Amino acid sequence: MNTERLKEVLAQARHETGKVIIGQHEVIEMALIAIFTGNHALIEGVPGVAKTLLVRTLAQVLGCEFARIQFTPDLMPADIVGTNVFNLQRNEFSLIKGPVFTSFLLADEINRAPAKTQSALLQAMQERMVTIDRDTHYLSPNFTVFATQNPIEYEGTYPLPEAQKDRFMLKITMKPPGREEELALAQRTMTAESPEKMLATGVVQAVIKAEELAGLREQLGTIVMRDELVGYLVDIVRATRTHESILVGAGPRATQSLIMAARAYAAMSGRDFMTPDDIKTMAVPVLEHRLILRPEFEIEGLSIAEVIRQILQQIAVPR
Repeated sequence: MNTERLKEVLAQARHETGKVIIGQHEVIEMALIAIFTGNHALIEGVPGVAKTLLVRTLAQVLGCEFARIQFTPDLMPADIVGTNVFNLQRNEFSLIKGPVFTSFLLADEINRAPAKTQSALLQAMQERMVTIDRDTHYLSPNFTVFATQNPIEYEGTYPLPEAQKDRFMLKITMKPPGREEELALAQRTMTAESPEKMLATGVVQAVIKAEELAGLREQLGTIVMRDELVGYLVDIVRATRTHESILVGAGPRATQSLIMAARAYAAMSGRDFMTPDDIKTMAVPVLEHRLILRPEFEIEGLSIAEVIRQILQQIAVPR
């Protein structure tokens, strides 16, 4: 297997997903980058922008299982990972697996559950295993969490702990469609070409089998990355720790995430080498959710994305 196969699969997956998800081309790319680097993504968007439909479609396109958890204030950790139940017929305990035993997991409105339930995902996300009654159970090697957050309704929500935010490789912001895209959606509603019907009737084709994903991921390591670009990337992450407007900067995991994301973006662009533009493109999605602004700058209306762009302008780009 070579990088040509990886680039071909990424292009096919983007095309097949685009049949269902109207517009949102950048969002589809970001989601594919999270999957092909073996990481997780935090999706933020108002209701109705197709967050759930995106993950369901990607699961079908990549031949993987899909499960969804609706996070609520009364959701318990056992509701996520599963529990042992006594079987009277067999006179023994049987494991009832929770929804984490899947490939693609949509954690819907993750900030609606208390911290102890949110943290139940931590071991699963980081190690792809869960512990139930002292027994360790391994998850699918393709296990990927897409957690959604509603950015406008904060009543009854619990902010995500910083440790958990750091385990999401990317923050994907889904915006409402443009006028032409929404017009196309309106025209397809209640027809055979509506997104839900296309997904249900098999119009969307699987481009690979689930077991092929691991081999394709390994090909990202062959994307050429010059030493000067590694230094440029490290300098960007380190600059977040000393910038005057940032209270908490990005840690070493952000450096690793940015390297993987930039390599995947290069492959998505049909190249087998990385450029400074790949790093610049992925800097905001990778770093934005990991940084905390100082209160005085936040009051002034400065956004974290703007700070990251300032840092990118300050650091010399290698030739």
